[in-house]
Formats: sequence, structure tokens, C-alpha cells
Amino acid sequence: MSARSLLMTLLGEFVLPRDRPVWTSVLVDALATFDVEEKSARQALARTAKEGWLESERVGRRVRWSLTEPGRKLLTEGAHRIYDFGSSERTWDGRWLIVLVSVPEAKRDLRHQLRTKLTWAGFGSPDPGVWITPHTSREKEALTILDALALGEAMSFVGSYGAIGDESTVVTRAWDLRELVRRYDEFVAAFATLDPADEAAALDAQTRLVHEWRRFPFLDPQLPPGLLPGNWTGGRAAEVFHGKHAEWRPSAQRHWDRLVAVEGRE
Repeated sequence: MSARSLLMTLLGEFVLPRDRPVWTSVLVDALATFDVEEKSARQALARTAKEGWLESERVGRRVRWSLTEPGRKLLTEGAHRIYDFGSSERTWDGRWLIVLVSVPEAKRDLRHQLRTKLTWAGFGSPDPGVWITPHTSREKEALTILDALALGEAMSFVGSYGAIGDESTVVTRAWDLRELVRRYDEFVAAFATLDPADEAAALDAQTRLVHEWRRFPFLDPQLPPGLLPGNWTGGRAAEVFHGKHAEWRPSAQRHWDRLVAVEGRE
């Protein structure tokens, strides 16, 4: 877990809901509980500020940090994606969105950008130049990605699967669901039976819970149930996340408020 990534988790989980400044020492001490050294914590703060998500204010010899408007927007959107993910089952009309886009082998950086962005948008690639998703509403998102990369010669189609080949084989070729099942299993094993002993432990557990869960919206294409393997544990992982988050949140938030209050009196 990188210092900056953990910092963003703390900002989204504890700073964003309060919308008030927080002292450097609070953030540095909180990151220290995850074995982040002070130098790395301060570098993460500086980098996050340089990117425009945080702004600092000096009060005497001390510094406190506030989310900028873009920072609040970024974390609010991220919170919606994290907390809504896995909370409901989607219906499917059986139609696929297919995007055909070719990038020359010589343009490896462009190919990497395209693969990364379409994968994060939930697309899978069963064959070179072919991208698919059962979420036809994501055509606009795909168009935005293609326009940003100046790939204007792509084509898209929407329709149901035909009589040639097997739909499950296409899914297997487009997404590595076995690896995703392994990650979900690890998540369940780590958190399902975890029972924090006190409020400080609850803050630690809550932070780790959210930090681990936040990656799944980018890894899981959210396929309809009929396309998932029989050993799918994504639903169980979602139950664990939402259940534990609700259970631990009051204690974790109280401990955060206590940390902020103690530092504020110094």
C-alpha cells in the first residue's frame, strides 16, 4: 500500500465527510499506523497538493490541510463508486456493446493507454482490436476515451450474441475471472471474521477495508449473473464490505474525531 494511495483513502473516508481542515500531524500519525514513515507521509501530502487535490494553510508554526474543490469532487465521485459497487444486482437485456479499434504495434504507449482506460471502464478484449461489454450504456464512455486518445477510426456495434461459437468462451477470453475470484476470496478471508478490539483498531480495520475494496470497481467488469462462473464469490465479498463498513464506521469515526481533537488542543 503506497503512502499516497493510503492518504487518499483516509481523505475520502474521514476528511471528506467533515469538510474542515486537518493538521499535518493527524495525517502523518494516521499513516504511521500503516508503517508509512514520516518522510513518505509528508511527500505524499506534497504530491497530492501539487496535483491540486489539497491546499495547505500555515497557522503559526503548524500547517493544516483542506480539500480543494477539485479534490472534493474527485473523492465524492470515488466514494459513490466505492460504496455503490456491489450493492445491487443489475438486469441485462442480453445485448453486447462491441468496439473495434486498431492501434499499430509500433505505438505501444498508445496501446497501453487504450487497454488501461477501456479495462477500467469494464471492457474486455477477447481478440486483438476487439473490446466488449454487456453494459451498452458505456458507449458514451468508450467514445470519450477514444476521442481523448485521438482514435477516430474505431467502430461500435450493439446486439445479441449469434449462433456461432459459445458466449461463455468469449467471456473467458475477454476477462481473467479466475484471478478476480482469487482476489475476492482473499478479501473475504481477511475481513469476514475480523473483530476490532477497540475504536483505534476499528479505524485501522475500516481504512484497510475501504482501501482493499476500492480496487474492485476497476477490476470487476460487473458481468450479469448468467455470465459468471459457478464459484463466483463477488457477491459474498460485497456483503462483507457493506456489512463491515456499516458495523465499524461509528467507532472508526469517533476515534478519528478524538485524534483531531487532541491535535487541535496542542
